[in-house]
Amino acid sequence: MAIYTYKTHEVFYQVFGEEGAPVIAFINGLSMRTAHWMPMIENLCSGGFRVLVYDMLGQGSSSKPVLNMRFDENAAVLSGLIEEIGAEQAYVSGISYGGVVAMKFAYLYPEKARGVIPVSTFTEMDGQFRYRAMNLHKGLTDVGFGFYIDLLMPLNFTSAWIDEHSNILEFTKRIAVAGMEVYGIQNIMEQLADFTSITEDIAKIKCPTLIMNGEYDCFTPRHMHDIIRKQIKNSRMVLVQNVAHAMTIEIPDLCCQVIAHFIEEVETGTWKGDQEVYIAQDSLGAHPVIFPCVGDYMRNLPIEISLEALKKNKKSKK
Repeated sequence: MAIYTYKTHEVFYQVFGEEGAPVIAFINGLSMRTAHWMPMIENLCSGGFRVLVYDMLGQGSSSKPVLNMRFDENAAVLSGLIEEIGAEQAYVSGISYGGVVAMKFAYLYPEKARGVIPVSTFTEMDGQFRYRAMNLHKGLTDVGFGFYIDLLMPLNFTSAWIDEHSNILEFTKRIAVAGMEVYGIQNIMEQLADFTSITEDIAKIKCPTLIMNGEYDCFTPRHMHDIIRKQIKNSRMVLVQNVAHAMTIEIPDLCCQVIAHFIEEVETGTWKGDQEVYIAQDSLGAHPVIFPCVGDYMRNLPIEISLEALKKNKKSKK
């Protein structure tokens, strides 16, 4: 078990793939462990990448400090880990809470950020998000970790995924409850208690930035990702079809396809950070991997089609 020491704390990490290959560092969401990345690790390593995963302080096999942890220290831990594995730079991807860490890392340690991939994340907490976060915290502290997982389930996954995996959900929940310390997760959540917007700060990010948002993500919906797109000049936003918040678990191979395509463009000098919006193909091996989004990407209703149908309906009545 590889351990990196940050101050007096132990950070559990794993690194896979060949030395010298482009490094991708994945940052867990709030209730994740390194094992959640395993399908993506296998895919990306077979494609010639080196992958770093780790449990943030408060998670899994890492130390669980009760006091004196600031949110910015998560970025400092990642900076130390990249040095620990002998890399100068890394592509940094984080999901949800981890996406905030990834963006902070990109502007606090710009010399180490080869590219950043924020997934299902946010830079500020609006009214709906604050209530969702408050409900999760209340469920965790007042009821327990199992109930907290139940609250997350419909936010993280589509109905199709939940129905398909219904036979293993209780088993996986028990593993999660057994492997997580409730106070560790609570302490991580409470780092957000004094969270202030980083929207202005992310404008400092200069490296290539791929923003990934699930079509059905109601936890961190599209407008939160559009804020990121507008602030980072060297960015693109990719809408991923038929998934909710936890897309890296729901469709790991398709996520790898999009991420590998992004890194290939950066490495070959063909990347264009044009702040445009794209849609990811929903099948493996499809070309192009992403295609431009046409129309008002902020709407859930196909308003142009609806207006055309209304015109046809009026004509038919005449």
